[in-house]
Amino acid sequence: MRARLTALTGTLLLLTGCGAADMTKQASPFADARGARTVTLSVQSWVGAQANVAVAQYLLESELGYRVDTVQVDEVPAWDALSQGRVDAILEDWGHPEQEKRYVEDKGTIARGGGLGVTGHIGWYVPTYFAKRHPDVTDWKNLDRYADEMRTPESGGKGQLLDGSPSYVTNDKALVKNLDLDYQVVFAGSEAAQITQITRFAKEKKPFLTYWYAPQWLFEKVPMTEVRLPAYEEGCDADPAEVACAYPHTPLQKYLNAGFARNGGDAAAFLKKFRWTTEDQNEVSLMIADQKLTPREAARKWADSHASTWKAWLP
Repeated sequence: MRARLTALTGTLLLLTGCGAADMTKQASPFADARGARTVTLSVQSWVGAQANVAVAQYLLESELGYRVDTVQVDEVPAWDALSQGRVDAILEDWGHPEQEKRYVEDKGTIARGGGLGVTGHIGWYVPTYFAKRHPDVTDWKNLDRYADEMRTPESGGKGQLLDGSPSYVTNDKALVKNLDLDYQVVFAGSEAAQITQITRFAKEKKPFLTYWYAPQWLFEKVPMTEVRLPAYEEGCDADPAEVACAYPHTPLQKYLNAGFARNGGDAAAFLKKFRWTTEDQNEVSLMIADQKLTPREAARKWADSHASTWKAWLP
């Protein structure tokens, strides 16, 4: 989901051109270091995922003596890299049933690492200041009434539905088509670019309709109200082309390379126990994205005040 290329202190971002690394062809530069205790973590582009990795990295290094390498890779390719052992763990997955069936159930090359402790939800949102003036906008059936107000130069004469990166989990193009809405999906390109547009609209008190997700620190800076889409029912999103329902609430999951899960020692045991709350994640995310701390500084600050939480993760 959710691709700002944020460099984490003490880590290596492997990039090809302006895109994420193809980790199916790359290996950790520490992988062959004699006697090294190393872990390679996949870090997704959104700040909540960066917060997970920052804290895990800080504690693996400071408490367990590991060398941690991180690589940024898009959501689906991350599963390929994990299956091949190019990365050891994904700490926040928003649901990829095809990859789960292929690698966990059929091939057995990836192992479930347990829940992250955070429940994610994708939805469509309008700014709360606009919803207060026009309460009916929070029902999808009324969105077309406001399409003209949501129009931008990029939306081709229709209302704009602002999305982040095309690589994120999104049903929005199908939803617009199947609900017969007078809107055009416009991709900002990354979470950072989407945040820039949202904050600019909010500063000018303009209406907007955006794909967004919780947990996310931006809600504290720009209050947004969710638009009610047709209710989610199990299986209503099975055919990507025919989706006409809301996104589910998804308990976010961790996944480990199967070999690492068996033989990864204290690091694997630690990552399996890593579990925190939405409030914890948002606290670290806010420090990184809004207060401009480095991920390592934010992780250290959080760890200093939450020892009772993270000590339970230690093997």
